[in-house]
Amino acid sequence: MTKYEILRVMLKHRYAHRGLHNKPTIPENSMAAFKLAVENGFGIELDVHLTKDGKLAVIHDNSLKRTCGVDINVEDLTLAEAQMYFLEESQERIPELSEVLELVAGKVPLIVELKVGTNKYGYDVTEVLCYTAAGELDRYNETYGSTGLGEECLYCVESFSPNAMKWFKLHRPDIVRGQLGGNINHDKKTITPFQNFLVRNLFINRISEPDFVAYNYRDRKDPGLRRYTGPLFYYTIKKYEDLKGLERQGAAGIFEQFNPKDFE
Repeated sequence: MTKYEILRVMLKHRYAHRGLHNKPTIPENSMAAFKLAVENGFGIELDVHLTKDGKLAVIHDNSLKRTCGVDINVEDLTLAEAQMYFLEESQERIPELSEVLELVAGKVPLIVELKVGTNKYGYDVTEVLCYTAAGELDRYNETYGSTGLGEECLYCVESFSPNAMKWFKLHRPDIVRGQLGGNINHDKKTITPFQNFLVRNLFINRISEPDFVAYNYRDRKDPGLRRYTGPLFYYTIKKYEDLKGLERQGAAGIFEQFNPKDFE
């Protein structure tokens, strides 16, 4: 399949945000949450960071404080060091991306969010993260491409960083890539107002030139999104009726805090 055919198929699926979690006993981005998503036939959205030893750790935040109770950045740890800590109130540990890919084995589509940043020495890990993730996804497709949903594994990459998506355009244009958008500063200020303006209005698409946009559902009335006419994913959907509504519009939903099967 071409990447446009892959994207067309991926838009027909529903995606469990960080797995089908049920906190705190089934934590987000845990093997247990991913296993439940696969068993229920849902696609999976997950996050990856680059560890100090060049491995791909599946975790959302830079810091382990919220999920593991220790205020240490994952980029400053080896994978083995990061896996010393339990996730929330469970015996689950931070997975490596290769573990998750082995579990999924092409059975459901994947949205891989690349979490770029700098380590404690100020080194920007974007390029190494993208290169490492692309290689891991290549191996995944070679191993499971003919055993899952079709002749190729269904996956895409996405990021808030236009530079990460630009890397894929330049070096791996065959991989479906998406630009994340929305009001990042909703709950607390994490980027400058000007940066937030660029993200909300999708002006960063001029750098990333994405194949799709993934936009915050609560910001769906933003003028920047209204001007966008391409393939669209929404995050994070917390009501079944909202999921059904956006699907009627041809978008795909990334959901959490409910199981759509409970309503059907």
